[in-house]
Amino acid sequence: MTYPIRIGARALIIEHESILLIECDDETGLHYNLPGGGVESGESVIEALKREVYEEAMAEIEVGPLVLVIDYEPTRNAHWAGSVPTLSLIFDCRLSKNSEPQMPEDPDSNQTAVKWISLSDLPSVELLPHITDRILGYVRGQAVERVFLEEPIAPDRARKYLPR
Repeated sequence: MTYPIRIGARALIIEHESILLIECDDETGLHYNLPGGGVESGESVIEALKREVYEEAMAEIEVGPLVLVIDYEPTRNAHWAGSVPTLSLIFDCRLSKNSEPQMPEDPDSNQTAVKWISLSDLPSVELLPHITDRILGYVRGQAVERVFLEEPIAPDRARKYLPR
């Protein structure tokens, strides 16, 4: 029996008390994601991360240490992010010298912007997955659980994410 699981890589890029996020607007509404995406066959996690950040934000990065691992299990989460279990690896990254994030010419259909969001404003935006507390704890140097089983979404919130 095979167990299909998607592996993803995401970049935590923080400069001048702001975090780089990808703004998306889809059937779930306006929300933000860390730049990154899925690992493709034949590429390493680091290669995938660099490729995805470039595709989404036209930025080149230097990949640092692994910060957080997120385990998304669809049935625990009302399938809000699809039906495939996903293991997302989040790395502390820095922009390469002279790299300026910007909206790509041909973005994903749901991507609406590339934005720097102040860390003080981060709790007021819809960051998916819901890891704002862990990011802020990491930035503040607090001990943070490095493996996070994504919490089930409350029934009233689940309706927002379920297909209509």
